[in-house]
Amino acid sequence: MPSDAEILIVDDHQGTLYALESALAPLGYPLGRATSGDEALKQVLRGRVGLLILDLRAPGADGLEVVRYLRRLEQTQHIPVVLLTGFGADQDLAGAAYRLGVADLITKPVDPWILRTKIRYLYDAHRHRLALEAEIRELRALVKDPGPADPPGTAAAPPTRVPLQRDPGTPAPAHEAT
Repeated sequence: MPSDAEILIVDDHQGTLYALESALAPLGYPLGRATSGDEALKQVLRGRVGLLILDLRAPGADGLEVVRYLRRLEQTQHIPVVLLTGFGADQDLAGAAYRLGVADLITKPVDPWILRTKIRYLYDAHRHRLALEAEIRELRALVKDPGPADPPGTAAAPPTRVPLQRDPGTPAPAHEAT
């Protein structure tokens, strides 16, 4: 995820888009908008989206269809998705959403403070996860290619011996007894 990856807000109602942008603006993260699931997919596939806030009933591909598609692709399968619904709590819907790996399901109207708190946590956690993955890749590359050999005349450190650990109930061999 690029350091300037945006939070993409997807809703077909301009008023809702504006309200969500206003609620999230204090976080200082870059925000993008889309008015359909299809438009959202195009933007996500461009690689600039770090988190998706998606209306469940978006025109075109609905929210669950978008999430299903994202989870099938390696480059998008870990992008956090928050689904918004104006239809109240539905156990079947919630179950389907969470099985797909949705980070959260929020009912409209959205409380701005709760939204900011959840989004800050999800966005930052995703950024940290990606930073750790990059560091792991770098370390693995170093292990595969350790670099130049020790310069001539420098002695390599002797291997460290770790004493054998025994179960306290097991007697020591005779050669170790005092």
